[in-house]
Amino acid sequence: MTVASVGEFGLIDRVTARLTYGESVLLGPGDDAAVVAAPDRRVVASTDVLVEGRHFRRDWSAARDVGHRAAAANLADIAAMGATPTALLVALCIPAEMDTAWAEELADGLGAEAALVGASVVGGDMSASPTLTIAVTALGDLAGRPPVVRSGARPGDLVALAGRTGWAAAGYTVLSRGFRTPRLLVEAFRRPEVPYPAGPEAARVGATAMIDVSDGLLADLGHVAKASGVAIDVTRDAFEVPRQMRDAAQALGVDPYSWILAGGEDHALAATFPATATLPTGWRPIGRVSEGAGVTVDGAAYAGPAGWDHFPRAE
Repeated sequence: MTVASVGEFGLIDRVTARLTYGESVLLGPGDDAAVVAAPDRRVVASTDVLVEGRHFRRDWSAARDVGHRAAAANLADIAAMGATPTALLVALCIPAEMDTAWAEELADGLGAEAALVGASVVGGDMSASPTLTIAVTALGDLAGRPPVVRSGARPGDLVALAGRTGWAAAGYTVLSRGFRTPRLLVEAFRRPEVPYPAGPEAARVGATAMIDVSDGLLADLGHVAKASGVAIDVTRDAFEVPRQMRDAAQALGVDPYSWILAGGEDHALAATFPATATLPTGWRPIGRVSEGAGVTVDGAAYAGPAGWDHFPRAE
């Protein structure tokens, strides 16, 4: 059964029938707009888009995997502000000849990832398009705390990381070379494991700056350094190379630290904390903040790309 055969509203009915709603949803899909509770009286919002052929491939990832990834990319941004995600809005642009089952399974993945943090898919839009595109907007609640922004890092702060880096990049490299193993790395690319609770917990203990690591650790820390007007130095020895990653790197002729330091889409959280702070569970120190500008590794400039850029400047 294709999208064209059921029509726009038939597809919407099929997708929304698979969704469940949390306590923050006062009015779900079916009206002109959804209504979501905002106890804090402020709403944290973030949007991200996935385009087939650029962000995902259907021969690499099942529809449910794509749903998990699309949701995770946005939910991680909310957590990086120190907030708790509450809702997702999803716009799906889909070729008319595609099977409706793909859209239904996509909804399953979106809903399952949102449920990990108690959030719900509350609405969105659909359109016919020759290019499969998924745009997601996430909403979140600060629970009375100030947002943790990128511009708060100060000289002397500790740099810490929650979650893992390099796994998704390694999985992408494995898939791009035509392989499907190691499975752990491939699955990390298909479905990131995001440390969602670490964001609000970091905010509670006084994190001075925080960011979702989506484009690469060094590149994203570069955003923090620039916004805060500081320098950040990362310690290479703070990162262990897992066996599966080490073996894959050796087989593919890749430096595994290029994945760990510059690979994106694991959606770890990087933050800065006062030097006297006790790091929350799940956070580990990886560097220091100092006077100056830019990001270094063990005191030296990093050789090679620091992360992903959708619009790289011509040299």
